[in-house]
Amino acid sequence: MGARELIALLPIILISVSAVLAMLATAFIKSESAPAYVSAIGFVIAFISLFVAYPELPRAVTPLLIMDYFSYFYIGLIILAGLAVSLLAYPDFKKRGVRQGEFHVLLLLSVAGSATLAASAHFASFLLGLEILSVSLYAMIAYDRPDIKGLEAGTKYLVLASVSAAFLFFGMAMVYAGVGTMDLAGIAVNGIGGSISALAGIAMILVGIGFKLALVPFHMWTPDVYEGAPSPVTAFVASASKGAVFALVLRYFTQAGIHDTGALAYVLLAVSIASMFIGNLLALLQENLKRLLAYSSIAHLGYLLLLIAAGGRGAFIAGGYYLAAYFAAIIGAFGIISALSTGRKEPRMLDDIRGLAWESPWLAGFLSAMLLSLAGIPLTAGFIAKFYIISLGISKAMWWPVIMLIINSVIGLAYYLRVIAAVYERPQKELFNAMQTGAEAGKISLISGGVLAVLSVITVILGIYPPLLLKIIERTL
Repeated sequence: MGARELIALLPIILISVSAVLAMLATAFIKSESAPAYVSAIGFVIAFISLFVAYPELPRAVTPLLIMDYFSYFYIGLIILAGLAVSLLAYPDFKKRGVRQGEFHVLLLLSVAGSATLAASAHFASFLLGLEILSVSLYAMIAYDRPDIKGLEAGTKYLVLASVSAAFLFFGMAMVYAGVGTMDLAGIAVNGIGGSISALAGIAMILVGIGFKLALVPFHMWTPDVYEGAPSPVTAFVASASKGAVFALVLRYFTQAGIHDTGALAYVLLAVSIASMFIGNLLALLQENLKRLLAYSSIAHLGYLLLLIAAGGRGAFIAGGYYLAAYFAAIIGAFGIISALSTGRKEPRMLDDIRGLAWESPWLAGFLSAMLLSLAGIPLTAGFIAKFYIISLGISKAMWWPVIMLIINSVIGLAYYLRVIAAVYERPQKELFNAMQTGAEAGKISLISGGVLAVLSVITVILGIYPPLLLKIIERTL
């Protein structure tokens, strides 16, 4: 590997080095803050390195990784998501009284795995990135050991993720047996050539990917894991871990021309529409905030799956914009739940945030911005993101899927507005639960408040001036 390849790989190298440094800081420095500082600084330096290494792109780094503008865009999103989660986790775990050094090591490793996924060009790097990400998530979800719900969520994710990994491994073996290569670009461009073995392998790979993206019918783990994990971890699972897998799927499924293959495109459309309806309808029934957001995330991945069924250049543009908007909104929503927690008590139910605006109007405003963006209301990034998906669907004459998306957006608006209405409702004293203990302005961490403010500003700016992000996305094509 030459110097130019090493420079192109610099962001992943720096994240990996930061993980080692955070581990050493955890072992040899008594301060709980040291690993958190290492983590945050590591993310910042890794993000800056994207601009340093940019002139070397595009460049293949061994047959396993392709470091190009597309992968750098998603690696940048993942690094920023990791930074936000790191900053939100520090005050959250401090309130819980949980030793957090190991958490930041795990977070850095999971970001390294996610970045590897986004740059994968081979089954080997796909599996390597996926397992680094998954093994880190097992421990992160169950990190707060005294929390029984967290241990239960971690165990469920471990068992079900292991099953999905088995499907992926066996599927990849069958594709290799039928095609004779593990190079993703080669498989995407040349196809499977009518091989029954390869076709069965592709089906098994789709099952594994469906689990990782929490698509129907592989979604049942999502609400339990989201509810049981600490809120900063849930934010990472909902954003970066799914975004990395989707980036890989978007690149190679679009290259393979899935939208032109007939039967498989119809399967993707069916899964997409089922994910929209089941996610949104089940979210309507929820009083638990984290479960509500879990089901809504299933619906959002259903929206994104339409892009793969549509294909073309527009799929890359709409996918990049949608994921950026979704990252900001979902991390912000879970970040607010984290900021409102006191000790081990989180505002889990709708009643726990009823009247938040009367105690902390800034937090109420931040939460409203996040939920309105997830709902796709004008002047938020979520509206522009959905607009691009609808525009792409119309340009491809996908009338029924577009109609389904619009109907589901209306359903989603109902439960998002229900939460916002509760936030601005004047509370009765006996219902003033979480606000009495966690929402007083003086008890909200300055770090958490700063992160939430930045995410809210991003959500609004991208909704008012889309070219700011569009110009960056267009350079990835």
